[in-house]
Amino acid sequence: MVTELMKDVYWVGIVDWGLRKFHGHELSTHRGSTYNSYLIRDEKTVLVDTVWSPFKKEWLENIKAVIDPAKIDIIVANHAEPDHSGGLPLILQYAPNAELVVSKRGMESIEGHYHRPWKFRAVKTGDRIPIGKNELVFIEATMLHWPDSMFAYLTGKNLLMPNDAFGQHYATAFRFNDEVDQEELYEEALKYYANILTPFSPLVSKKIDEVVGLGVPVDMIAPSHGVIWRRDPLQIVTKYKQWAAQTPERTAVILYDTMWEATRRMAEAVGDGLAAEGVPYKIFHMAVTDRNDVITEIFKAKAVILGSCTVNQGVLPTISPILEDLRGLRFQNKIGAAFGSYGWSGESVKIIEEHLQRCKIPVVCPGVRAKWQPKPADLEACAGLGREVARAVKS
Repeated sequence: MVTELMKDVYWVGIVDWGLRKFHGHELSTHRGSTYNSYLIRDEKTVLVDTVWSPFKKEWLENIKAVIDPAKIDIIVANHAEPDHSGGLPLILQYAPNAELVVSKRGMESIEGHYHRPWKFRAVKTGDRIPIGKNELVFIEATMLHWPDSMFAYLTGKNLLMPNDAFGQHYATAFRFNDEVDQEELYEEALKYYANILTPFSPLVSKKIDEVVGLGVPVDMIAPSHGVIWRRDPLQIVTKYKQWAAQTPERTAVILYDTMWEATRRMAEAVGDGLAAEGVPYKIFHMAVTDRNDVITEIFKAKAVILGSCTVNQGVLPTISPILEDLRGLRFQNKIGAAFGSYGWSGESVKIIEEHLQRCKIPVVCPGVRAKWQPKPADLEACAGLGREVARAVKS
């Protein structure tokens, strides 16, 4: 259903209630998502971003409910990923004379996806396109989260359309932030930031400062996924600024996998040690826990403690992906530790510790290894590890 955001500005996007995996199977989306597309009517008609191609026919009908697609003069593609650009081939059949506005890097990425001789116009930060009473202003947002990403701002309406920034994978019945469950909204906004934008946190801070420095009023922020920030729209900008600082809570997460429960018992003993020092913690069995949810918990916590038994002179396969996430997401201001059980060779703890060091997560105490099932002394050593990590968290 089309929603009028403000006079002559319409949401013509799609709500995908059934989406459960995104970026292929890389990201979980328990609450679905939306593909937000915006239609602006002025002396010229502008379409900002499209939708994922499986929904292109329904999306086209939304546009037709507002205007004849042939009357679209300008199409803005803020970013080339197919969840935003997938409708371009279809809409440009209906609006063959429309000019396709992209960032300088978007010239490469859009053409690279679609290989079509469209009428491109590349813009850079500060460029303006008059569309009648109002203008479109463009702000390059390199690496938020692709090299081609940019924001579009509509003067006169004080509307910021920042593509992937400030969004959430969140399917809802209504379009605006003041119409939805606030706890769910911020759970999804944080999960989105933690899993996608964390490695670009320094750039997030700089871009926010740059946008604020322009001194332009912002009455509404309309991202390309999730709800639109209408009530106190800058609240999400403030949150992004806080998240970009990566100032963790004084908490810990314990991640483990186990074959015959030895490493589980060790994980619980580590938790006992944390609790004895008054540090809250959560334990996650990685074989049965959603990895993206765990990344969000790691983002919030100061300490990440990992445990695995040794198998094939390495760690269990369910632990390897989270180790790779720690590397790729480049978390800041964390501390770490390792533990694990073994029967024969016992390399897992050393592997985890070396990986933490490569991720620039300081290992704050020696790891604990237990041969076969842990003895009382082994469990006490695990509790001691928990206590030592807790003291580092509190310091």
